[in-house]
Amino acid sequence: MSHLTGVVQQLKKEHDRLTRQLDGISRALSAFGAAYGQRTARRSKISAAGRERIAAAQRLRWSNLKKKSGQMKDVSGMPKKRTMSAAGRRRIGAAQKLRWAKVRAAKAT
Repeated sequence: MSHLTGVVQQLKKEHDRLTRQLDGISRALSAFGAAYGQRTARRSKISAAGRERIAAAQRLRWSNLKKKSGQMKDVSGMPKKRTMSAAGRRRIGAAQKLRWAKVRAAKAT
């Protein structure tokens, strides 16, 4: 019988310890829950007039920026893009074919 009472006492001690831990966890959750609870307030949508004011301000910023940088550069003043002649392209293609033929020949042997 004394053995059973010892086991019961240990179980009661463990029960008390677990109850204290659960109580501490509950208090911590309630404290954090108040600070980090679900947000109920949603952002309101911006009105059409508000969007127009923002767009007008941005257009003004762009126009001021363009005035400071001067007139847009004329595209015709830019140098032409260099292109390769057809003969040059054929020479490069022939050289590449020779390179691949050497690679294939090396693999075959």
